[in-house]
This record gives sequence, C-alpha cells and structure tokens, in this order.
Amino acid sequence: MLTSTQSPLVKQFKKLQSAKERRETQSFLVEGTHLIQEACAANYPLITVCCTPKWQEHHPELWSIMLKTGDRVELVSEDVIRSIATTVNPDGIVAIAPRLALAQPPIPAKLTLVLSQIQDPGNLGTMIRTAAAVGVEGLWVSQDSVDLDNPKVLRASAGQWFRLAMGVSDNLPELLTSYQQQGVQIVSTTSHTQTSYWDVKFSKPTLILLGNEGAGLSDDLAALADLQVKIPMSVRVESLNVATAAALMLYEVRRQRT
Repeated sequence: MLTSTQSPLVKQFKKLQSAKERRETQSFLVEGTHLIQEACAANYPLITVCCTPKWQEHHPELWSIMLKTGDRVELVSEDVIRSIATTVNPDGIVAIAPRLALAQPPIPAKLTLVLSQIQDPGNLGTMIRTAAAVGVEGLWVSQDSVDLDNPKVLRASAGQWFRLAMGVSDNLPELLTSYQQQGVQIVSTTSHTQTSYWDVKFSKPTLILLGNEGAGLSDDLAALADLQVKIPMSVRVESLNVATAAALMLYEVRRQRT
C-alpha cells in the first residue's frame, strides 16, 4: 500500500490540479465514487486509480471493475487520498483519465447549447448536467472558457459529463453560421428587448447562445442571433446566474416540445 505523500505517483496526481498540466499531459482527474461509476458506465478509460482499503471494502463490485479495466490500480492511505484530491473531504477514490477526442456535437441538431467565455467551473458543470437532463444533443464552449475537464466542472456535472456530446470552439462566429446554414435558429438573451423567451416558438431546431457570467455576450456574437429574448425579472434584480438562465431557456424548449 502506498503511504508516502512525496511519492512520484502522488506528485503526478497533484500536478493535474493545474490546467496547464492537464493540457500538456492530455489527462485529468476523476474524483469520487459517483464519477468513477459514471465513467465506468460510459466505458470511459481510467489510466491510474488510487483508493483506500476502506473504499475497497465498501465497494467490492466497483473494485473488481477497476482491476479489470484500470491500467494501474493502487491501494493508498487516507493521507495520500487527501493529498491528491481537490475536495476537502474525499470519499476514498481518485483516478487519472485520458483526454480523449470528445464526440463532437452534431450539426444540425434539434437542440444545442453554446456557451461563450464561461469562467466559473460550477456554472459550466451545472449547465452540462441540465443540458443532459433536458435532452440537449450537444454543448459547445468557446476556447477561452474554463476547461471542460476542470475537476469542479466534472463534479458539478454529477457524472453527466460522460454522457453529453461536447466540443470546444476557437471560432464561435463560424460555428454559429454553420448551424444557421443548416436551418437552426439561434436564440440569445439580452435585457434590451421586450420579447420574452416565453414568446418564442421552439418547435424548430434551436441553438441557445449564452455568454460570460459578468459581461454577457460580446456584441459580435449577439448580432448573430436570430432572436434576442429577455427573461422577465423583478426591477430590483439586474441579472440571473448563467446556469439558471440556461435551465429556464432549455426547459421552456422542452415544455413546448412535450
């Protein structure tokens, strides 16, 4: 059993808490039993798995799967798990997974979510979770958004990260134009309109376009939208959290299509 928090393996795990290291090594961390279960259910490969004897004892079936599918499986002490995890109270298992080429979202699609300059990993993970729940066929983020495989993004997605087609775009205007050319309507949010999102007919293929938590959409991206709509709010409230706005928009699409 590995007990040293100064071992090369521990240092390898700890380096992956850095976005730069994740990009350079093309790998990322998967933490916690639920995410490990979801990764296995989606047949997502795991390179190295570290877990405590206590975790092994309480999860014999998942342990057996780890032994068959993981390239390297190590029993480690509680101190080691606390050292390599990004959470305050890890539940006993952390793994390294490879950055695979993600299944690109389809063009066109009945429902797509496109996000520009999202900076908060909790927001992005929540939107991934919501998109999967609604039945979104694909989600795109701009290249200058938080990394899709940030540990907090994975945790906030509650495992839906492994089940949703996602892509990173370095040219959102070109991407949006591609969808429009295939008959997809682009709907974005703004406070400068009288049209409520309730008034939009979402029966046709739709792309929901949302922007940065503080600044919203850039002018050039907003100009590409076929429709700009508002989410009605009290006059005392300036704006909504972007993940909340995404949920409202996506569930209105689902409501109209049900």
